[in-house]
Amino acid sequence: MMWPLLPLAAAVIATPATQPATPPPQDQPATTRASVQPVVTPYPSAAAGNGSTVDGYSLSRWAEDWSALCHADEQGDPIDRLKCISFDPDHRTYLTLSGEVRLRVNHTTNPNLRDAPAQRQDIRRLVAGADLHLGPNLRVFGEIAHGGISGVNLGAPPATLRNEIAVQQLFVEGDADVGGVDVGLRYGRQEFTDGPGLLVSQRDNNTIRYTLNGWRAWARGSKVRIDLFDFRPTQYGDLSAADDEPDPERRFSGITAGIVLPERWFGGSRLYLDPFLWRRRNRVGTWGGRVGPATRHFLGARLWGTAGRLTMDWTVNRQWGRFMEQDIDAWQVFLAQTWRVAPARSAPTVGIHLDYASGGGGYGEGNLRNAYTPFGSNIYYSYGLFLMPSNLIAVSPNVTLSPVKRLRLTAEYELAWRATVHDAVYRANGQPFAGTQDVAQARVGNLARLQAVWTITPRLTMTGRYEHFAAGPALTQAGYRSSDFMATWLSFRF
Repeated sequence: MMWPLLPLAAAVIATPATQPATPPPQDQPATTRASVQPVVTPYPSAAAGNGSTVDGYSLSRWAEDWSALCHADEQGDPIDRLKCISFDPDHRTYLTLSGEVRLRVNHTTNPNLRDAPAQRQDIRRLVAGADLHLGPNLRVFGEIAHGGISGVNLGAPPATLRNEIAVQQLFVEGDADVGGVDVGLRYGRQEFTDGPGLLVSQRDNNTIRYTLNGWRAWARGSKVRIDLFDFRPTQYGDLSAADDEPDPERRFSGITAGIVLPERWFGGSRLYLDPFLWRRRNRVGTWGGRVGPATRHFLGARLWGTAGRLTMDWTVNRQWGRFMEQDIDAWQVFLAQTWRVAPARSAPTVGIHLDYASGGGGYGEGNLRNAYTPFGSNIYYSYGLFLMPSNLIAVSPNVTLSPVKRLRLTAEYELAWRATVHDAVYRANGQPFAGTQDVAQARVGNLARLQAVWTITPRLTMTGRYEHFAAGPALTQAGYRSSDFMATWLSFRF
């Protein structure tokens, strides 16, 4: 049990230093709603492992703080009034309502990289949430979601795309100030993003988000934090809220820390170092068509933040453990950086991300050297979900610009190879492209990608994506084809 360590951690990280200014989320504009305050914790809220907040809105809706709108003269419109439904004159007990409607269309040629008719997915997401604050130190958050899908050549959509109704999140949370340290515990079904996005993510690309069941505890001072957790992922059914259960075969637990680095570094910076030690256990792990028990440990660190016009996000992690009769011996290195070409925040940025994920042994030879992600963001390497960071080397220059206000364009060209030709090419769900393990070619392919995000209002956005995946010889010699992926969606959140 890690919980007894929490008071000790709180004592260690307690400091009398004042709270530094909270940095804006990386690669996103700073919050502009004057009436909205950031989540109040001793540690910088943008680095506390809860995701970023823009214009008061966050991907994880419980990370939002609308308490300033409890004052009637600050409630700007009828929707703002839903953010603080107060039950007492002092506004200590109040309810915050949230919701989302997302309408999306995906079009994929040669689905699964096979010579086949194109697939079209017409997808809808409906989400409703409620955050009940019972005084300043106790809250209950709940969220239900619906996922609907129709279209052409759908196959058998998973429960994360087609789901009549799901309890997406439901937890209770309490915290307290212990000697200047914020100590807290959250228990129940929840999203977890305390780590690099390539390793842990809500997977917002899905209709029903990725959630886990269990507890997360923390102690946060002004310069140092420590988070402990123990979870089982949600195993979604597709009929009712009663068929969504914690997965009895998988478990994810560990510790993530955080350190605020000195702001004087590099002539003025906001940088954070987040070391982590995790364990993932899976009784039905799969590699090379073999199914058996697997325990994998992750030891690594993430260095991220801004230094002047440079934004960086670097992660290195070592993986070890055992899958069936094989020892695990794997590495991942993710190096992403962008440079803003002029001082203005609206100036274009140019960047590149360089990524390495070891491979080999997936079919039973020697150690298992295939790197793995617990539940990372799958679209980072391919909008069409054709790649994942296992047995992969990727080099991806990119540019982002805003030709007009509220419109952000990102273009990227990715070159991908296998780390070793003695193992398969792996798609985003962790399954191999069958036959690629027998092809002695390293080049997986090239991807040309474009994304446009139009922020019509802080609540309403339209997004478009296009990707051309040009399959390389590692795939074509095994019978696979190139593919085009297009998607557009309209999202309204309140």
